[in-house]
Amino acid sequence: MNAISALRYESNLYQQLRDLPEAQVGEIINNQLYTQSRPSGFHGVAEGGIVTDILGAYQRGKGGPGGWWIIPEPEIHLMRDREVLVPDVAGWRKERMPRIPQGHRFEVVPDWVCEILSPATASKDRVLKLAVYARYGVPFCWLVDPLLKTLEVLVLDKEKWRLEGVFQDNDSVNAPPFDAVTLDLAWWWVEDA
Repeated sequence: MNAISALRYESNLYQQLRDLPEAQVGEIINNQLYTQSRPSGFHGVAEGGIVTDILGAYQRGKGGPGGWWIIPEPEIHLMRDREVLVPDVAGWRKERMPRIPQGHRFEVVPDWVCEILSPATASKDRVLKLAVYARYGVPFCWLVDPLLKTLEVLVLDKEKWRLEGVFQDNDSVNAPPFDAVTLDLAWWWVEDA
């Protein structure tokens, strides 16, 4: 494939992503389009708990230091229209991204991402997406499993992920980069799961 054909193929991939039905989420990882259904209720409860805990303290400064943007499901263009990931939640220090973009493309590498795992996405999140996040220098990643009720905290260390800690069930956690506040994991899970 020559350079012009490659560019057409890549822009065609992004157009395919844009044309997906509302019920699907799409990402372009390593020049391949991945699609998945909208998440489950367990996923939604976990995402809501995470966003509520972190946004209040870190974006609004209520009971925490503030200074961050916390965005659920942003379309992150690590390479415009060619490497497009949609983490479940992402955060940027306001000193690095003073303003939220007006459109749907976030082109500043996040300071933190959170992936909420499901049986259908865990492999992609752990293998493909973690490698891409490391390649672009995302310093912190959380992997949350709402079925196992676990939080894995990963820190980028010389282009490799280091496991900082694993927490579960009803643990109270001070996890980087949000270790200035204590997070109560019990609020992230469906109670009867």
